[in-house]
Amino acid sequence: MLNKYARAFFTRVLTPFAAFLLRRGVSPDAVTLIGTAGVMAGALVFFPRGEFFWGTITITLFVFSDLVDGNMARQAGISSRWGAFLDSTLDRVADAAIFGGFALWYAGTGDDNALCAVAIFCLASGQVVSYTKARGESIGLPVAVNGLVERAERLVISLVAAGLSGLQTFGAPSWIGVLLPVALWIVAAGSLVTLVQRVVTVRRESAEADAAAATAEGGAA
Repeated sequence: MLNKYARAFFTRVLTPFAAFLLRRGVSPDAVTLIGTAGVMAGALVFFPRGEFFWGTITITLFVFSDLVDGNMARQAGISSRWGAFLDSTLDRVADAAIFGGFALWYAGTGDDNALCAVAIFCLASGQVVSYTKARGESIGLPVAVNGLVERAERLVISLVAAGLSGLQTFGAPSWIGVLLPVALWIVAAGSLVTLVQRVVTVRRESAEADAAAATAEGGAA
């Protein structure tokens, strides 16, 4: 849902910045690589140490590269299959770093094996949710479903909660720290629902496609 509305809004907002980068000779692929490196640094340097506020700020500064690079490619008229592949692949890398950072915190100083497991589940389920759509499309199916918790929702829920939890460093009440565990449980449950939605959709669409193919073959005979 957020992909549908927020992406269009931020694309318009970031269009002038994308044009500025193009005038400076920066390529869309360079923005993709720098953005992913920044997200990984924010997640894997700050989150394992429990510095959730600064980690979230760092990630937020770089995460919009996902919108800027595509905007640049469209403005320059150089959209390509390679660019789409690189962008999608590095999105998975960035997501893994974020939830991996949470898992490292709970496996270490955070000392909570249950939440470590939940963070790992969020990491794995996010990858599988993306894979189900890509695999369904690769066999010719539309996978026409808007999942409950897709990539945008996973990032917003997790990063907002992490950033707010990090405010304890600045004297916020200790109860605010519960927001991150709650967010991880929500993302885990929502990702599971989304995975089921996509699997059910692919099963239905594949059955319809097979039935249509059988009918066409019968008619031709």
